[in-house]
Amino acid sequence: MNTRPTTLGELRATGHVHRSVKAEIRHNLLARLRSGEPRFPGIVGFDGTVLPHVERALLAGHDLVLLGERGQGKSRLIRTLGGLLDEWTPIVEGCEINDHPYAPVCVRCRRLLAEAGDDLPVAWKHRDERYGEKLATPDTSVGDLIGDIDPIKVAEGRTLGDPETVHYGLVPRTNRGVFCVNELPDLAERIQVSLLNVLEERDVQIRGYNLRLPLDILLVASANPEDYTNRGRIITPLKDRFGAEIRTHYPLDVDEELVLIGQEAEVAAAVPVHLMEVIARFTRLVRESPAVDTRSGVSARFAIAATETVAASALRRSALAGEEQPVARVCDLPSIVPTLLGKVEFEVSEEGREEEVLAHLLRRATAETWRRTLGPVDLSGLLDRFDRGATVGSGELVAAADLLHRIGPVPGLSRIMNALGMEGESPGHAAAALEFALEGLYLMRRLSKDTEDGTTTYRT
Repeated sequence: MNTRPTTLGELRATGHVHRSVKAEIRHNLLARLRSGEPRFPGIVGFDGTVLPHVERALLAGHDLVLLGERGQGKSRLIRTLGGLLDEWTPIVEGCEINDHPYAPVCVRCRRLLAEAGDDLPVAWKHRDERYGEKLATPDTSVGDLIGDIDPIKVAEGRTLGDPETVHYGLVPRTNRGVFCVNELPDLAERIQVSLLNVLEERDVQIRGYNLRLPLDILLVASANPEDYTNRGRIITPLKDRFGAEIRTHYPLDVDEELVLIGQEAEVAAAVPVHLMEVIARFTRLVRESPAVDTRSGVSARFAIAATETVAASALRRSALAGEEQPVARVCDLPSIVPTLLGKVEFEVSEEGREEEVLAHLLRRATAETWRRTLGPVDLSGLLDRFDRGATVGSGELVAAADLLHRIGPVPGLSRIMNALGMEGESPGHAAAALEFALEGLYLMRRLSKDTEDGTTTYRT
């Protein structure tokens, strides 16, 4: 940064070219498309559906609104757009609205340019500082978004008609950047009107000032479907001014759900892949269930929170039972049902049966995962022990070593672990594999199970 130009004259001498924000994004997006670099890092499941629409909108220079149910990654996707800006951009030093030194638009910077000429001080702004965001809430005002009179500047002796008495809102302060309005329908309709000029005439109007402030900005909004929220709507003139409306969606298959869980969940203990698959399938079954209000959706945060809860259950067991290496097991799965109830909106007809519905879907998800992973595996070595009258007790507070001791040696354990994609044979992973095998045999009606006070007993 020390070698970058610090005055307008030095900037001109480098041959720097001034581009609008949308031209800047178009140029950088095209470069990444040609090179094969990631355009939207961290975004999962949108490659063949949502992202092509976003890319076309950006190449067209359109402002856009992302429409979709909660937890589909709308905000996450919007926040990646700042990465398509130039890494560093010049601004007039001290400018509140990031004026470009070649073409300042605010009164202060135009005056400074007239006074200093090529000696106009230049500062540099990183692209991370050129992204602005506002969650639309009912108390959001035009002053928050656009601006208002600054009483302190008036008190300093300036007249009310002086444009420099204006305190700029969030939108002008993100000039020459990307600004996001999250949950746009929640913004009061009279406040939405203040954005009309931003999207069409590209300027703002503040109070009764004779002030035209042409903005260079990419405006992006997120919204839930109006038929679900019933809290508000995007007014028709504002909708018309967005160049593109793009629908988002949840991951389309289990593999994408698994990638998302692995990427986003912050786990405090090891969670084997087969348990994450159970959670991914469980999430999809909840979304598809007729007992759940499909208009509300089931957020991706549902699966992420479930994975973190299962890991926390394993960590708790390790502390209470003295395990050295906490590994999540099937016995940790039931703990997610009561904790996730608040993330699902059920149909009115299911009132009082919410936990029962989720518990049933969790068993289905476990059975489907078992059939895919251990269905083809020979489990006769494990079943032989039960044919001889053995019983095995487990539970959320039974340590892995204790569970392995109760089961005893199992011929073919390595085949079970390999089928589940487990590497190594730590006691925690071996216990997780065997308990999953036992649970699947119960769900396939090859074994019976008694559950009481957090303990489980498997028998023939």
